[in-house]
Amino acid sequence: MITSPAFRGKRYAVLGLARSGAATVRSLLASGAEVTAWDTRPEPRAPFQGSVTLADPLEIDLAGYDGIVVSPGVPLNRHPIADKARAAGVPIIGDIELFAQARPDLPPHRVVGITGTNGKSTTTALIHHILVTAGLPATLGGNIGLPILGQEPLPEGGVYVLELSSYQIDLTQSLDCDVALLLNITPDHLDRYDGFDGYVASKQRLFEMQSADHFALFAAQDAPSEAIAKQLLDRRAATNVGPRFAEAFADEVDDQDDYPTLQGPHNAQNIAAASMTAMLLGIDQDAIEAALRSYPGLPHRMERIAARNGVLYVNDSKATNATSTAPALAAFPPVEGGRPRIRWILGGRAKTEELDACAPFFGNVHSAYTIGEAGPMFARLLRPHMPVCECKTLDKALAGAAAAALPGEVVLLSPACASFDQFADFEARGDAFRAAVEGL
Repeated sequence: MITSPAFRGKRYAVLGLARSGAATVRSLLASGAEVTAWDTRPEPRAPFQGSVTLADPLEIDLAGYDGIVVSPGVPLNRHPIADKARAAGVPIIGDIELFAQARPDLPPHRVVGITGTNGKSTTTALIHHILVTAGLPATLGGNIGLPILGQEPLPEGGVYVLELSSYQIDLTQSLDCDVALLLNITPDHLDRYDGFDGYVASKQRLFEMQSADHFALFAAQDAPSEAIAKQLLDRRAATNVGPRFAEAFADEVDDQDDYPTLQGPHNAQNIAAASMTAMLLGIDQDAIEAALRSYPGLPHRMERIAARNGVLYVNDSKATNATSTAPALAAFPPVEGGRPRIRWILGGRAKTEELDACAPFFGNVHSAYTIGEAGPMFARLLRPHMPVCECKTLDKALAGAAAAALPGEVVLLSPACASFDQFADFEARGDAFRAAVEGL
């Protein structure tokens, strides 16, 4: 695990003992810190009985603590821990901030931070794959893979590749990325922020933490991304403070035919961003090309599960909003003669009450099969454009789509919704889809 003498003798409260919280407690204990830990569920608390003080930070005096480490899932705009910490003058941080504080004691290394609304996981995994293929020691962390503090430190010359959600950035104050990458910004997680501007400001903070000799890389031309880029450029021109600037856009990718797991227009952006990141880290073009050809893809992201009787089954469970689903619909245009070929399974717990981002690709969809809480709303939105079956559950939707699908068509799970109405997370939803397909 990653440890640091910077934590020795300090006092921390850790709220939330899921994967990252548990790894944080172990790292702090191994570093010589004093830890108070809590989870509302008894099961995650059990392994730490006797090694930490088990107490709810909301119920104790926080005076003298050096930090309260919370899970990114804790909504700071609503959770009472925010006010209590503020009153006690104790910073609220996350495991990424602890990693940032531990960096001076690690072997010399570099850090890549990837943020954006959509495409983070694919791009993060692709950058990691390019680095490993090129022979560099690298590891995944942040919002993907294992908790960063639970991993072994990389040897000298290693690269930590971190997928960073806005929640994780909110809990970080000193992460100076060698390359910080912004993929795109569209409305999401607005229940956690004071409007869309608050969400955009969260993304911008990743670049405000960078040193002047590091790179800020932008891969989209949406208005919020352009506004952040302009502010960084203006500040650097005026004060020579802030990172260097770089861009990589999807239209720079000539041909995706040789990259079987990176099809569709959204992956053109991912390819461009990952390739430019690798170049900024000194990887040559031949190594990048070899890695793009061999990239295996991510589970639950445009994952091709099976082809049965000429019908392709694709698991895109990670698409939890309409903007993320739109590229999946775009990836399967009509067959010759103009017949649409997608049997689209969507629904769950909606983040918005529209599917506007998907609308340009409705012509690619033969029929829709809605599930979950959002099923009736989505059915109402889609009926003017295509046949709709309100199926309520994933297994019924798959059965209906599979029975109707013709050779050459695609049964696509791309929900445009969170999973929490019927599943623990998008992984559980995707696993259920895979199991149901295998059982056909």
